[in-house]
Amino acid sequence: MKKRSDKHQEVASLRRDLEQTRHLFVAGFEKLTVAQDFELRKAVRGVGGRYRVIKNSLAEKAAEGLPAASLLKGLAGMTSLAYTMADPVALAKALTTYAKNNPVLTFKAGMVEGRAIEVIDIAQLAGLPSREEMLAKLLFLIQAPARRLVSVLSGAGRHLAVVIDQAVKEDKFQS
Repeated sequence: MKKRSDKHQEVASLRRDLEQTRHLFVAGFEKLTVAQDFELRKAVRGVGGRYRVIKNSLAEKAAEGLPAASLLKGLAGMTSLAYTMADPVALAKALTTYAKNNPVLTFKAGMVEGRAIEVIDIAQLAGLPSREEMLAKLLFLIQAPARRLVSVLSGAGRHLAVVIDQAVKEDKFQS
């Protein structure tokens, strides 16, 4: 059994993490083996997230007055938290992929950008392209008009150069 001081430290540590994060997924993990837990933690760390198993009452105390308070109130059963300060899509993909392969992991709630989302929305979030993919597509769309303009402008100069070159070859420029 934990000492009261250890519980206070755990609540304070979780509160610091919850104050910093805007993306949180609450999951249940009945009958998760040590090997499965290791793989889950590895997958979450791989996308830049953190994973914690926490007592429900301590999670509720740590979240008081924070956006995550509504998610962590009245939890039942074994609860774990996966959270990130970076890309919520990557974390959602990692968790849903893991949950498909290991049905012992179930989602209870989620929060993205400080706003609570439904369990169904977590699967939809996982279906989105990653942040890097979206930025690459946006950059392509921004560059496309400029690329077309440059090709049109260089095309006119290229055609003029071909005409002049052809005229020189045929000695059309005689003084």
